[in-house]
Amino acid sequence: MTGSNMPEASGRAWPVVPLAALPITDATIEETAEDFILRATSGRTAGTRPFYSTSANGQVIALCHHDREFDAMLRQADQIHADGMSLVIFSRKFCPTPLRERVATTDLVHAVARRAEETGSRFYFLGGSEEVNRAAVEEMQKLYPRLVFSGRRNGYFSQGEEDAILADIAASGTDILWIGFGIPLEQRFVSRNLDRLSGVAVVKTCGGLFDFLAGKNSRAPQWMQDMGLEWLYRAMLEPRRLGKRYLLTNPIAIYSLLRHRFCASGDSR
Repeated sequence: MTGSNMPEASGRAWPVVPLAALPITDATIEETAEDFILRATSGRTAGTRPFYSTSANGQVIALCHHDREFDAMLRQADQIHADGMSLVIFSRKFCPTPLRERVATTDLVHAVARRAEETGSRFYFLGGSEEVNRAAVEEMQKLYPRLVFSGRRNGYFSQGEEDAILADIAASGTDILWIGFGIPLEQRFVSRNLDRLSGVAVVKTCGGLFDFLAGKNSRAPQWMQDMGLEWLYRAMLEPRRLGKRYLLTNPIAIYSLLRHRFCASGDSR
């Protein structure tokens, strides 16, 4: 694991592949979903912090490269997925043990939901605008009628309101908490509150997931996803907001990946 305190709940220990000095978990979507549900259905000891899963893409690697505080926050996670096909492609070219699959959160949430319907594991969606958050929950309930939501909350609140929100999550009996504030706000939120979410089994940061579920954003064609060009598709849809970001972060991410290209085979956490 990357964090310093291993959660006590049952779950799998994952091998990692070092990319840009980050320990990226080598897991498939289905394996990850099974592990989330195993943790959600296992007994939890009072006071045990949740299993914290986050993701890395080019933007994350670029931030880690020049922001030590963000890098340290990311490393508090117990699991870092490759939510970017470019990372998988890079690992196949340069790493002795390449990543087997991209774990896109927009795909993972469905794999977890299918299993959660069978086990009764409870979701909580935190983030997005009120309209987007509501629509995302409604879409998931339409797709998975037996999926249980313990609660939901939009992401527009002050830090002074966090105590009440955390209390609501704790009282709701949430098993899997999906946090979608965008990078780096969601990592900062988890960093300062993870120990206060001890009743939750799994915390998963999810970026713009709710926008996709609500239909506000669309996925790139599959061929673009497979070639690691989903960022280009998104930049074409939102050139003012994302074009500059990708022009700035992609070269830094590539530099960082190449600088740390001496990859070793992943070791179990």
